[in-house]
Amino acid sequence: MSSEQAKLSFANRPVPAILYPYWRGRIYAILGLLALLVIVVALATAIGSVDIPLLTISSILLSKLPLVDITPSWTSAWETIVLEIRLPRVILAGVIGAALAIAGATYQGLFRNPLADPYLIGVAQGAALGAVIGFLLPVAGMGIGIVPLFAFAGALVSVAVVYGLARVGGILPVTTLILAGVALGALLGAIVSYLVITSGAKMQGIIFWLMGSFSLSQWSEVQVVLPIMVAGAVVIMLFARSLNIMQLDEEQAQQLGINVERLKLILLIAATLITAAAVSFVGIIGFIGIIIPHAVRLIWGPDYRFLLPLSILSGAIFLILADVVARTIMAPSEIPIGVITALCGAPFFLYLLRRRTKMLF
Repeated sequence: MSSEQAKLSFANRPVPAILYPYWRGRIYAILGLLALLVIVVALATAIGSVDIPLLTISSILLSKLPLVDITPSWTSAWETIVLEIRLPRVILAGVIGAALAIAGATYQGLFRNPLADPYLIGVAQGAALGAVIGFLLPVAGMGIGIVPLFAFAGALVSVAVVYGLARVGGILPVTTLILAGVALGALLGAIVSYLVITSGAKMQGIIFWLMGSFSLSQWSEVQVVLPIMVAGAVVIMLFARSLNIMQLDEEQAQQLGINVERLKLILLIAATLITAAAVSFVGIIGFIGIIIPHAVRLIWGPDYRFLLPLSILSGAIFLILADVVARTIMAPSEIPIGVITALCGAPFFLYLLRRRTKMLF
């Protein structure tokens, strides 16, 4: 048994968590990241073209609670900036980061490959095609509102086609699923490229969406994405122990009582819904689903009972900070968030690739 398998076996023992430093350390890590997330949200809300003191932000938020009476000492402009511009943007960035991180961790667990990401089986390409079609619709006034709907539908249809192509009888071979995703992704990518270069005056808006942005974030988007992310994350975490067992081998998992094909279907649906909801509003944000779960795995180990919540918190923190950089480093202009995550993620991806190559040879 490898050291990785030994860790998983140890982590799955039905012993009270408090008895193991292994468990206590990870519980402390979750609590620490949760506290850090609150701090990062507060700082991100305060930072911008107009700096607003943290105490003022706290007062504004408290004044909106029932039975709390605070005499305003701030301007209405500050209140609008906090409640209608920055806070929905920060919250949405955190939700999207958490969604992509847990989806990436799920795909890596299912495929038993640390280089897997949420876009591996066509979600991004399908969403991109749907979004471009939404941009190009000749219906006045529908451009912005229809884009998320078409992107979400495109992502789901793309994954459904890949699943249908890869499934053989009642079996879903992982290798075939990946190959089908790569092939369909290449086809959809070619169609998207053609539509972009023939889009005329709409090209700039399409490219900016494809690179990811939180510039138009609203509370209505948070209200759509957050419930889907929470529901999907709960479903995935209910199967955390099953994901642990899946890291051994599909045959061994089957022998230990895991319905492997049912597990694949449930987790693919949950992770795909989360990813589709995330990209439909803010565009294609790369590398979050790779770097966050793998970094968490390197630091805290492969036990999915902790890997999943730690990935959620780490992903939220990372993307909020990345968005702060994107909107402030060249203010008043914004850098697409995908550029920032790629600058952080590409070197880490190359490190993973190099490390994996050394392990093979």
